[in-house]
Amino acid sequence: MQTRFAGFADPVLDAQAGFRAVLEAMSRPGRVQQMVAPPEVPPGLSPAAASVLLTLADAATPLRLAAGAEAEAWARFHCGCPLVADGAAFVLDPAASLLALDAGTEEEPERGATLILEVASLQEGPRDERCWRLTGPGIKDAQRLQVGGAPAGFVADWARNRARFPRGVDVILCAGTRIAALPRSVSIEDA
Repeated sequence: MQTRFAGFADPVLDAQAGFRAVLEAMSRPGRVQQMVAPPEVPPGLSPAAASVLLTLADAATPLRLAAGAEAEAWARFHCGCPLVADGAAFVLDPAASLLALDAGTEEEPERGATLILEVASLQEGPRDERCWRLTGPGIKDAQRLQVGGAPAGFVADWARNRARFPRGVDVILCAGTRIAALPRSVSIEDA
C-alpha cells in the first residue's frame, strides 16, 4: 500500500527541531514541548506521535504500531522502520501494557522499549488542580502535569515500572502537537 500522506515539510530542519523537543522533554520530565507536525497525518496517528516517529524511528528501530494500514504504510515509507509484534524499540499501540513491554536487562537497560502513548490532553498543571506530581532526575522540586485520557491504572503500573530501575520502559505522552516525557527514573503521584 502506497502512502498518500506526506512526512515533514522540511525533513532535515523539522527532524532537528523534533529531536530537540524530544531531548528537552526527556531532560525535563513533565515539561510540555511543542512538536513540528507534518502537514497531514494518516488516520490513527496524532500529529505529535507522527512527528515523534519521523524524528526517532529508522531502519534500525523496530516499531510496534497499531494505528491501521494507512499509518503502517506511512511509517514504512517515511521512517523505513521494520514493523514487529515483539521486541520493538518503539511501541505505539493503545492496547500495549506498560509492564508487558521489553524492559531491557540488568546488563543492557538501554534496550528497554519506549512507549509512545497518545492521550486526550496534556498540559503543565497549576497547583490547585488535580494533576500528576512528578519527582526525580531532571526536576528541581516537583513538576505537575495534567494528563487527560491516560489508561486506567497507569499510575500504579508506572510505580511497578519504576521499581525495575535501571531496567524499565520510558514513555512519551502525545496530545495534538504536544509531548511530555516520562523517563523510567521519574516518580508519579496522583495529586
